[in-house]
Amino acid sequence: MIDANALRKGVIFELDGVLYKVKDYHHNKTARGGATIRVKALNLRSGANIERTFNSGERVQDIRLDYHKVQYLYNDGEFYYFMNNKTFEQPAISKTMLGELVGFLKEGLDVKLTFYGEEPLDVELPTSVELDVVEAEVAVRGDTATGVTKKVTCETGLEVQAPNFIEVGNTIKVDTRTGEYLTRV
Repeated sequence: MIDANALRKGVIFELDGVLYKVKDYHHNKTARGGATIRVKALNLRSGANIERTFNSGERVQDIRLDYHKVQYLYNDGEFYYFMNNKTFEQPAISKTMLGELVGFLKEGLDVKLTFYGEEPLDVELPTSVELDVVEAEVAVRGDTATGVTKKVTCETGLEVQAPNFIEVGNTIKVDTRTGEYLTRV
């Protein structure tokens, strides 16, 4: 059991037999009352979001997680398949569980997969990925004095705001934490 004060972004815990991953938290301390911890969490099995308030001193069930280095292989529209680099097993994770991370998954990308027992739960991406640009808006010549950006679409379907000089066929580096353009490769 862990104290509710230990719930931070990214922590996975069990509540009423359901696994949750903390997406956001706020610690509120009133003058005379006790502290409260407001948590926004993602149900790792159904993909549903919840908001829950804990009083200071409440406890939630801690869980034991395993981590494996895996390589992203392919998707069939609903499930995303990975391969364990040591055992060659191929676990699959549903698109709803991955959420917005699917835009960063490129075939052959090495990631860290989180397991609860034999069940794959979550993917930890590297801090940046390199993606090819397949579609870009036309840049207007002379519009560069203010650092103008345009929307580009990457090979995975991810849309990123990038500088005007980025064209179709360029490879760009994107931050996986924020989804922002970093540099041209």
